[in-house]
Amino acid sequence: MRITKGKVVGGQIVVDDEQLEEGSNVMVLVTDERTFQLSPAEEKELLLSIADADRGDWIDAEDVLRAIR
Repeated sequence: MRITKGKVVGGQIVVDDEQLEEGSNVMVLVTDERTFQLSPAEEKELLLSIADADRGDWIDAEDVLRAIR
């Protein structure tokens, strides 16, 4: 897994400086801000969290809501 960035052009996502293989699965994070930047530690944490989710290591939102009620 890797992180890259791009922008929407003509309704399609155009990735900066990287060729993605046809049919690649991608995850898109959209921010309300014009831009954002992650520190190396934040990027590492994001990748670790995504890997956890990919393995199914996550908590269902309903379980979280039940726990805090």
